[in-house]
Amino acid sequence: MADDARPITRGFPRPAPTRDAAPFYEAAARGELRFQRCSGCGAFRHYPRPTCPSCLSREFSWELSTGRGVIHTWTIVRGPTLPAFEAKLPYNVVDVLLDEGVHFVSEVLDVAPDEIRAGMRVRAVFEPVDEDLVLVKFRRDD
Repeated sequence: MADDARPITRGFPRPAPTRDAAPFYEAAARGELRFQRCSGCGAFRHYPRPTCPSCLSREFSWELSTGRGVIHTWTIVRGPTLPAFEAKLPYNVVDVLLDEGVHFVSEVLDVAPDEIRAGMRVRAVFEPVDEDLVLVKFRRDD
């Protein structure tokens, strides 16, 4: 099993927050989308990691995101990659370019596959999986 995966809960694989990512998941549980921001160059980054990929600084803060952005690209999954996802077919996987410049891979809820478009405005929403995990998803931002 990969270092970033946990046993399946309710049939779905779940992330296992690392020491670097734990503050991200703690913020999501509070209904906040936060990203690391480098104290050296000011760049936002995601996925969480100890060193800035732009300037190599190890100093950063966790900054609140607007949670708004646009769909950069997407795919519609029509065949399950894991049996746990079969009941969701078809489902979307989107790369959202957030207003802060961070790319975030997730899902857009309540949108038919043929309605998804590049440039569609979306906003973050927080979907509880159970008492220990809240995931960041998106909805259309009309």
